[in-house]
Amino acid sequence: MRNLSKLPIADSGVKLEKPFLIAGPCSAESEEQVMSCAKALAKSGKVNAYRAGIWKPRTRPGSYEGIGSEGLKWLKQVKQETGLKTATEVATEKHVYEALKYGIDIMWIGARTSGNPFSMQEIANAMSGIDVTVLIKNPVNPDVELWHGAFERIQKAGIQNIGLIHRGFTSYEKLRYKNQPLWQLPIEMKRRLPNIPMICDPSHISGTREYLLEISQKALDLDYDGLMIEVHPTPDLALSDAKQQINPAQLADLLSQLIYRDQNSTDVNFIHILEELRAKVDGYDENLIELLGQRMAIAKEIGRYKKENNITILQKNRWEEILNKAEQQAAQYSLSKEFIDIVFNAIHIESINNQNAIMNNPK
Repeated sequence: MRNLSKLPIADSGVKLEKPFLIAGPCSAESEEQVMSCAKALAKSGKVNAYRAGIWKPRTRPGSYEGIGSEGLKWLKQVKQETGLKTATEVATEKHVYEALKYGIDIMWIGARTSGNPFSMQEIANAMSGIDVTVLIKNPVNPDVELWHGAFERIQKAGIQNIGLIHRGFTSYEKLRYKNQPLWQLPIEMKRRLPNIPMICDPSHISGTREYLLEISQKALDLDYDGLMIEVHPTPDLALSDAKQQINPAQLADLLSQLIYRDQNSTDVNFIHILEELRAKVDGYDENLIELLGQRMAIAKEIGRYKKENNITILQKNRWEEILNKAEQQAAQYSLSKEFIDIVFNAIHIESINNQNAIMNNPK
């Protein structure tokens, strides 16, 4: 496998100047809409590739499901008249062949498709041996293994240029964002695949224009390789996802506010101070692990005592007492409730696992 630190098709001369920006409407609606938006984005000089959904997988029938293959002609025209590389979503074998026919440079695989191994294998088979860049969105469900598996299927098809797109994860709860970022999951993918580009899709995470800047900046701060942002000439009139799209002028304003940070520094003083602070962190980490070990030893002792007295492992009231106390104490140190809940739930699960092993050990 080629060492991929840049995106996309190196063999075809498309180079990534970090951050790589993909922009364009959620859906291709008309030739006029596609071309006017593309020309405005090309004129800005900031966009590397032009995106437009041709086939739109909608949650419910009756929503706008895309213009179909007719829109591919418009994307081909975009490439000819503006020089922008083109990108669209593919969800079936037929989509792949149609996109290839019209010279699409970047194909991305959507969240509904990447979580389906059968669909992924069908697409991988269709892509076998072709020279195209493939971007894989995270599955709808927060499952790193599914995401990684989708990547491996495309990789095994011989695709040289693969990237990942973080577009957030579905939640039953109505929270701040339409799709929850769950940043720890794309970070885990970056750890597993350090040379594979990671693009953030703030449009789908936010579900509204309000949070685009906030999410885009967070992605850059986490050293993402680029952004995919939905841009429409008249967003409020868009046939799909109107609330999360912005116009070309708004995109220019957003880009002007982003702060681009260096990954490393050659400043000796900075390096020295950073090393000192990291040494302190390492010390605290060692203390944490020691304390966790001690805590788990007590949990095991409790498990043995419960077994002797024929008491259930889970004590709901006690668990709520621990969690409430931890959340109150954490507030004194500016630790978020979400963080404490994750940490203490993990500790609680490990304690239950240890006690369960004791309970069910015949010896």
